[in-house]
Amino acid sequence: MANVSEIRSHPRGRILDTAEQVIATVLYIWLVMRLWPTHASTADWIALLILFSEGIIVVLLLARRPTDMISADLRDWVVAAGGTFMSLAVTKGGEPLAPALGGLFMLAGIATHLSAKFSLRRSFGIVAAHRGLKVTGLYRLVRHPMYIGYMMTHVGFLLVAPTLWNLGVYLAVWTLLIARIFAEERLLGQDPEYQEFKTRVRYRLVPGVF
Repeated sequence: MANVSEIRSHPRGRILDTAEQVIATVLYIWLVMRLWPTHASTADWIALLILFSEGIIVVLLLARRPTDMISADLRDWVVAAGGTFMSLAVTKGGEPLAPALGGLFMLAGIATHLSAKFSLRRSFGIVAAHRGLKVTGLYRLVRHPMYIGYMMTHVGFLLVAPTLWNLGVYLAVWTLLIARIFAEERLLGQDPEYQEFKTRVRYRLVPGVF
């Protein structure tokens, strides 16, 4: 097994790294333009939680540690971009099913993925890359706590804006998040430390399930 320092860097790694930041910023601005509250309804204001949740992702992307060791595999970019950016395609609409419960799910999801992000700090990224191994916080329980946090947030928003469009968007996003997990573990698996981490933390998302 190769040491992480021997993992080959892609010659265009820094360009790809920056491109990821630019794309995320532009799409987030588009999301703000569509979800910003125009009325005083509960559903409109709960939409601010989604803007906050997704905005944290963009802030951390802009502040993260740069790397050359980022996947140049087109499949990894499609999976990562889809799993992250497709969630920015949701819209307001539909008759809220359970606004209070939806808000609680969103708060719990945001707290979960923020906790994971604070563990990663500047090692956060979207496309599979190696920016340093983190094994503290929620990473002691599952290997990808950030993604279960995203899913909880998505469920909460669906309870507030239950449209077929939003359901289709999130089902696609969840499928790509699972694929993204396997892409990340394929790259990180080149690091012997990550292999050892996997023996200590057996599950990816939900203890005892997956």
